[in-house]
Amino acid sequence: MLVRAVGRVRELDADEAAGPDSLAAGSAAGDLVRRSVLVTGLDHEVGLSPWAAAAVREADLVVGAARHLAAVPLPPNGPRMVLGPLAPAVDRIGQEVAAGRRVVVLASGDPGLFGIVRRLSQAGLPLHVVPAVSSISLAFARAGLAWDGAAVVSAHGRDLRPALNACRALPLVAVLTQPGAGATELGAGLVGWARRLLVAENLGADGERLTWVSPDEAAHRDWADPHVVLVLSEPADPEPAGPEPADSEDASPARAVAGVRVDNQPAAAPAGGWALPESAYDHRDSMITKSEVRSWVLASLRPRLGRLVWDLGAGSGSVGIECALLGAAVVAVEKDAAGCDLVRDNASRHGVDVRVVTGTAPQVLATLPDPDAVFVGGGGLEVVTAVAQRPAQVGPARIVVALAAVDRVGPVVEILRRNGFTTDGVQLSASRFSDLPGGSLRLSATNPVFVVSAERGQGWGPADPAGRAGSAGLAHQAGGS
Repeated sequence: MLVRAVGRVRELDADEAAGPDSLAAGSAAGDLVRRSVLVTGLDHEVGLSPWAAAAVREADLVVGAARHLAAVPLPPNGPRMVLGPLAPAVDRIGQEVAAGRRVVVLASGDPGLFGIVRRLSQAGLPLHVVPAVSSISLAFARAGLAWDGAAVVSAHGRDLRPALNACRALPLVAVLTQPGAGATELGAGLVGWARRLLVAENLGADGERLTWVSPDEAAHRDWADPHVVLVLSEPADPEPAGPEPADSEDASPARAVAGVRVDNQPAAAPAGGWALPESAYDHRDSMITKSEVRSWVLASLRPRLGRLVWDLGAGSGSVGIECALLGAAVVAVEKDAAGCDLVRDNASRHGVDVRVVTGTAPQVLATLPDPDAVFVGGGGLEVVTAVAQRPAQVGPARIVVALAAVDRVGPVVEILRRNGFTTDGVQLSASRFSDLPGGSLRLSATNPVFVVSAERGQGWGPADPAGRAGSAGLAHQAGGS
């Protein structure tokens, strides 16, 4: 048995691993707990392990939320601290450790998964962590679903948008929630996407309930807290995988999860690369952003998991599709049904989920969810104006405009600057190799394209202006998951 303690790994002998009796005997395992903060997860079904229960009995201070303290046997009149704001609790724990006293912290599930372990580690405290089953693991188990290809994100304690955009972009996402950022809000934000939600309420406790719903159904119901949500892409022909569990309402597990990547990297860079050749897409009358231009546009849009990109005047959909390949959620707008079908076909060919909207910008833009970045590939100055005039709090932080005519560059730059954006731009003119008889090569010029890039404020560095740069809303909160 291996235990990592205070930055080193060693093997415990049989006496050390024996459990609660060894604590009272003054063994090395007992010593380990005395020299470290014991952070133990609670499992509603089995409670504390005997080893952790013995540590609680011997603790000089037990820290946890009120529900955690009520769930375990504590020494009568023993010192305890109800966990509220983290900073005072971490300070108190640090003082106890410095004085040589034994501290046990109680948390839900696995405290290393979006739990208090990160905060205690950042304070430099020596930790010994005993995890229980996380709510995410339990939700997938209850649903009978494998989750090795899932993305796990959090809407707890921060902006819901990145977590919501991850659900829009990826085929299998687990979301940790909080009141006001739960199944109701996720459902409302996913209307228009082919998704199915499993809402798991009160997992492992009295009143546990699992419910499969559409986004619209989720948006119009009240849900008990705490709950977690699994968001799955909707199969073309969903069928129940087995009999409906007796203790679940409307439970009908999805037959399959479409599009889960075989490399188990839900938001990694695409294995086939990006800025793909035009031959990778079907297109009409060469209406496609050339690969050299697309590479620059992608670098300027900075798509990633947790962000939403609009592709306006999508054409073949190549820009939006490659944003989706890089993890972003994407809405593509085309003016007619034939163009929309072309984008859908290309998205399906590349295995990504792009929401396609039929309509004319800027009229249709009011119906779309707030973007983090916008690519304007068509529509003219009216579209650029409508996008640039959106308030900063609803995005976008970046706008990229591709233009074929040089006389449009000045007016576009003026519009963007007038609305608070800083601008930059390039002319991209590539010459490609072309074969000649006899094995020689010549250069064949492509049409020049002017690309105007604009950002609001300081743009996106390690953090973007709206505070949305975290990977899909990955917030680390006390209490574990």
